[in-house]
Amino acid sequence: MQQIISRSIKKHKEALRLIEAKYKIINKIAKLIINSLENNGKIIFMGNGGSASDAQHLAAELVGRFKKNRKPLAAISLSANIATLTAVGNDFGFEEIFSRQIESLAKKDDVVVGISTSGNSRNVINAITQAKRLKLKTVGFLGNNGGALGRLVDVALTVPICDTPRIQEMHIMAGHIICEIVEEHFV
Repeated sequence: MQQIISRSIKKHKEALRLIEAKYKIINKIAKLIINSLENNGKIIFMGNGGSASDAQHLAAELVGRFKKNRKPLAAISLSANIATLTAVGNDFGFEEIFSRQIESLAKKDDVVVGISTSGNSRNVINAITQAKRLKLKTVGFLGNNGGALGRLVDVALTVPICDTPRIQEMHIMAGHIICEIVEEHFV
């Protein structure tokens, strides 16, 4: 048991060192989000599995609050509406669950954030492709080498390791930092 704990903490520290070097990318994402919100845009998050939970978590931090009471900021997670997910999945296929929502909900000045530890989630790729067609700014929270999404998004925050739990830990940490920067701007 101690071995698992020690190994996990060691890997977390290694991932932390890698993400710390990405401060310019984190700042760039925060600026994209601030610009979107200042222009009445919204932030659209999506992901699968644990990344779906991260998408919901980060949207909630913006709509509710991160640390300070302030006006709500426009954000949504495409992973949250089970009726839409199952209807689109049933009628069009799982690969279209996010792209259909982008097509129906996204508008000028929105920022679309795809979260994928592999960077190869087909439904996230399809949604980002749809967002690009609509000329929206796109961000990827990715792992390993960024996969196909790393080459598709405008800004890629890639945790360059193959350990999914550590990637997810860095995604939520970076997301929290971004939320704090955004919140400070609007307080």
